[in-house]
Amino acid sequence: MNTTFPLEQFQTLRTPFYYYDTNVLRATLETLRSEAEKADNCCVHYAIKANANPKLLPIISSYGFGADCVSGGEIEAALQAGFPADKIVFAGVGKADWEINLGLTYGIFCFNVESVEELEVINELAVTQGKVARVAFRINPEVGAHTHAHITTGRAEDKFGISISDMEPVIRRAHALPGINFVGLHFHIGSQLLALEEDFIPLCDRINSLQETLEAHGIQVENINVGGGLGVDYDDPEGHLIPDFVTYINIFRQHLKLREGQRLHMEPGRSLVAQCGSLISRVLYVKHGNQKQFAILDAGMTELIRPALYQAHHQVQNLTGNGPEEVYDVVGPICESSDVFARDVSLPRVQRGDLVALRSAGAYGETMASGYNQRALPQGYILEELI
Repeated sequence: MNTTFPLEQFQTLRTPFYYYDTNVLRATLETLRSEAEKADNCCVHYAIKANANPKLLPIISSYGFGADCVSGGEIEAALQAGFPADKIVFAGVGKADWEINLGLTYGIFCFNVESVEELEVINELAVTQGKVARVAFRINPEVGAHTHAHITTGRAEDKFGISISDMEPVIRRAHALPGINFVGLHFHIGSQLLALEEDFIPLCDRINSLQETLEAHGIQVENINVGGGLGVDYDDPEGHLIPDFVTYINIFRQHLKLREGQRLHMEPGRSLVAQCGSLISRVLYVKHGNQKQFAILDAGMTELIRPALYQAHHQVQNLTGNGPEEVYDVVGPICESSDVFARDVSLPRVQRGDLVALRSAGAYGETMASGYNQRALPQGYILEELI
């Protein structure tokens, strides 16, 4: 499979815009569903924060997946897109009262709770509504992930989650509260993880150890949520359009000691949508400096902030150039020195008006766009709209 770029239709659209090849998306979803079905009692929840485009969400929900939400707005988007309420999990360190009440009203599957203070508030609001909230506790497994520091989340001193030492006391507190039903444990060690065995086998070992500790104290766990984090190939998107779901899921099948009847949950986001999406931009100018030449695009960090935020790499592809290759710094128009997509990249000779694709932009691209410099938010188009 190759990504389809309908260039004739692109020429009629105002740039910059996001483009999603839904054939790639559907192939990715089908592969994950097929692999997840091989694991007993495996529930997949798409992490909506990766991409909340309303044209994509119904496609994802149609494959039977649930949703992982981190805000009330995401819960509303999930419900509107057809995700069943009883497959929605609600995570995040700072859930507002109205967001908790929203989850209670719709009867979502569970709240992934990250502090005892949050637990007490959920209990109070549940009792007021005359309901019982299902909760899973996010535990920091103290497993260091091989990824960028800004997207590592499972260490003891990260802002997320509950420490291992507080795990048993907070579970016992949950058992004592009238508005709370403890249903599981939740873990998430980071994002864009590609050293799968190095990262996820230690997570499995830690979960196995924690379960044994809890069982020794008479505490049973119904659900184990291993979070997400599976990375994608930003260097060679065409060579690896579909992530390695086989190895990812087999690690948990082989190393995680689930109890009889226990359900495994996972929350992939990036790995489902990154490769199907590209940011399409037009070259405004080619600026020739003393030592460098710059391809200045009409897209910038306002449309795709990842390179400026944490030095993320996206392959740059000149869709319409056909000359000999030259070396460019590819930059945006925003009045910030960090508005740079790539330095010293070889591209077919770039000219004013060329269409450029910033690849692997389906995750944390459109959803993180801003109106800085009073720029309009980018439009998002799917393949079906353009053929």
